Amino acid sequence: MIRTFLFDMGNVLAFFSHDRMCEQMGALCGRTREEIQTLLIDSGKQWEFERGQLSAEEFHQWFEEAAGQSISYPELVRAGSDIFELNASIVPVLDTLKDRGHRLVLLSNTCISHFEFIWNEYEVLQRFDDFATSYKAGAIKPERPIFDLALSKIQCAPEEAFYTDDIADYVNAARGLGIQAEVFTDTPTLIQHLSARDIQV
Repeated sequence: MIRTFLFDMGNVLAFFSHDRMCEQMGALCGRTREEIQTLLIDSGKQWEFERGQLSAEEFHQWFEEAAGQSISYPELVRAGSDIFELNASIVPVLDTLKDRGHRLVLLSNTCISHFEFIWNEYEVLQRFDDFATSYKAGAIKPERPIFDLALSKIQCAPEEAFYTDDIADYVNAARGLGIQAEVFTDTPTLIQHLSARDIQV
């Protein structure tokens, strides 16, 4: 019996584009998308942010130094975070699971700015009972500490939890801990995965 459902955020609850993020951040400082890609993604600085090794204010300071100019903090947050589109089709699934008394837990690699953007922009994270985020865990999937954080929040045995994520490596890591898990491709396929486990939504 499945008691708790774990959901990834990016490309499950909301679709996102790193290209758009780099393009918008580049527009603030006269840099190309490719230059920001190198500066932010290829360097690993974004993953430091998602690990919680930098606060939003520290990330802003780093970006100003890297760009060599002063940049508005609110504009930087917006440029770096306004990259999401809600997956509206999954909202009824969440509501049905919630109405039936299941626990919902977010398990996501995300920085605080992206989490807060989704929280404020869409009424989706408010449906969740708890959150296991990389910036709180100090680790990103598929590293063990973020999964340990998730296990501490599910309030059931691992085999009584179901997880969906668009990254196969993360799904396999969850399975290695005894969690039932499937790769997310789209909402109809997720519904099929749940139906196979006698969960009708």
